[in-house]
Amino acid sequence: MAKQKKKGQSGQAKNYITRTQAVRKLQISLPDFRRLCIFKGIYPREPRNIKKANKSATHSTTFYYTKDIQYLLHEPLLAKFREQKALSKKIARSLGRNEVQDAVRLEKQAMPKIKLDHIVRERYPTFIDALRDLDDALSLLFLFANLPSTSTVPPKIIARCQRLCLEFEHYLIATNSLRKSFLSIKGIYYQATIQGQDIMWLVPYKFVQKVTQDVDYRIMGTFVEFYCTLLGFVNYRLYTSIGLVYPPKYDGASDDRGADLAAFTLEGKSVAAPEEQKSSTKKLTNGHAQSGNSEALQAQIDKIAKEATQEEDHTQQEAEVDDTADETAIDEFTVAAPEGDTLPQPDISGDQASSLFANLTVYISREAPRHSIEFLLRAFGCKRIAWDIVSGDGAFTHDETDPRITHQIVDRPIPAQALPAVQGADETGDQKTQVVKPGYIIPGRQYVQPQWVWDSVNEGKLQRTDLYAPGATLPPHLSPWIKPGAGQYDPRATLEEQELEGEADDAAEALEGGEVDDDESDQSEASADDSDVDVDESDSGSVDAGDMDVAATDSDSDDDTNESSASSISGVNVDDQVSEDDSDLDSETLHQKELEAEAQGKALPLNSASGQQDPQRAARAKAKKQRQAKQTKQQEEIERQKMMMSNKKRKLYEKMQHGNQKRDLEAEKLRAKRRKLERTAAGGANAKK
Repeated sequence: MAKQKKKGQSGQAKNYITRTQAVRKLQISLPDFRRLCIFKGIYPREPRNIKKANKSATHSTTFYYTKDIQYLLHEPLLAKFREQKALSKKIARSLGRNEVQDAVRLEKQAMPKIKLDHIVRERYPTFIDALRDLDDALSLLFLFANLPSTSTVPPKIIARCQRLCLEFEHYLIATNSLRKSFLSIKGIYYQATIQGQDIMWLVPYKFVQKVTQDVDYRIMGTFVEFYCTLLGFVNYRLYTSIGLVYPPKYDGASDDRGADLAAFTLEGKSVAAPEEQKSSTKKLTNGHAQSGNSEALQAQIDKIAKEATQEEDHTQQEAEVDDTADETAIDEFTVAAPEGDTLPQPDISGDQASSLFANLTVYISREAPRHSIEFLLRAFGCKRIAWDIVSGDGAFTHDETDPRITHQIVDRPIPAQALPAVQGADETGDQKTQVVKPGYIIPGRQYVQPQWVWDSVNEGKLQRTDLYAPGATLPPHLSPWIKPGAGQYDPRATLEEQELEGEADDAAEALEGGEVDDDESDQSEASADDSDVDVDESDSGSVDAGDMDVAATDSDSDDDTNESSASSISGVNVDDQVSEDDSDLDSETLHQKELEAEAQGKALPLNSASGQQDPQRAARAKAKKQRQAKQTKQQEEIERQKMMMSNKKRKLYEKMQHGNQKRDLEAEKLRAKRRKLERTAAGGANAKK
């Protein structure tokens, strides 16, 4: 007879353990248990069957894997937590006895220090694993680096986060590893490529942050404590891999003056020994030839030997440059066939990134975000960056009138004035600073808005400065990680490249017909019902000819009403019928027709002068009929194919079509809005002329 299984000793009841049971098993407090789980990377789990896993009567229970809790039993941090708990009891006892000095001594000297080095090595066996998990760490550390100091967020943690983040940025600058950046509502996104791994993090804007009480900063502080240790390991490995000393030299006084990146000084770990210099002249040692030659002959021989050596060195250097260019060049994938797949192009290399802003001298105005712009410029090769002295220390120059400045980044409209009017000069240290009067520009200098830096970085080349002039309407700033697919709206492309077949003709015809705006096309039916002209629904006829609906009104005679009804049934345009039968219409009748069409919001397809139909309108009407016939044929073919599908595949296809139609409708609305804006802008330009 088989042994009977007891309830709760196998299956999910054995594999899962509740949080209360785990805390009792580890014999620690609940805050210490939360902290330990964050350090070790152990998170709650959801059983497939909660009734089988839950032994208690409550349903809102947090479960963990039993093996994870058993793994925590051997954690060395448990002993540290118990020592801290025992020490906290001693401190409380000393304070109860009014022994304040003993309590302070115990807190400063006897408090056990917690190190997380072994946990970092356990969770990340290889350095690549640490790089892959660096996204959340960087985002949280940059967030805490911008928070104000409070009782829950002490200033020591903020200073540590700031220092680690600046050290990481210095590595990106030294290796030109930064690739893309994007300005969003949440903050500034950055992406860097380090040892083949793409790392993306978010940096908040440097605004005044309000610390709310609905956020548990103790849990976030636990994550920060672990991430600081992780980023310290990563920075050490990154610095030593390129031959730099870690940690770099830090100047606290310069940092207090707002230097940021300039407060750190990078030093090489080992300087390569210089190559032995070659002798400028080489004498031939051919045995007896050296002793028998005269001084003039020997001088000629030395000259020829020197020229030959220089030619060899020059040829060898050119070969090395060509080899280096071939190795650093990035392959570009070209489409072999028109119907082939388009392969994604690789990003720019480190050499291209280091030379993007290398030839520029940039001055950052006070209203522009200095740190983010400085970081981007330095990461892409700019060595000379200047700003006003009130913005902080570490600039290339504080003189705004320096003639070496080629580009100035401003975030305010500047009217074009004549030569700058200099307020004066004052001495600050050994450097002479001059301030330009507001509203003046310096001739020969390019003034751009901050978005020019981000767009140049994302495109991999310097953008046109006239598009980013102060006060100008900026081009759309799009995410570099999202590429518009087929059928989606692309703000950077022209309308002609995105419009569907016949969409431009329909828009032009709607505009000529006096219809409502494109962005309000979804309300055209409702607005048509509220027309000023009262239409009798029982007697009116609606005809589709040339994309125009002509309705009979009550003011027409009975004969005209019968004719319009007959023509509506037969599918003939009323105006065409009138133009064929009564070709000798006088001006009064034609004027009456125009008034009726104007009251209905339509336009007559007749030319008032000759009575002939507009050739462009006729061509559009003919093209529209052809498109409708083609679409009808395609729809019939699709319906026949759907009949051959199974029920499951047909429903899946209909869902796909519904998603495509929704996407196309959104793109069509965006194109209509853009068409209206361009038409308004063109009308304003013509009015100015």
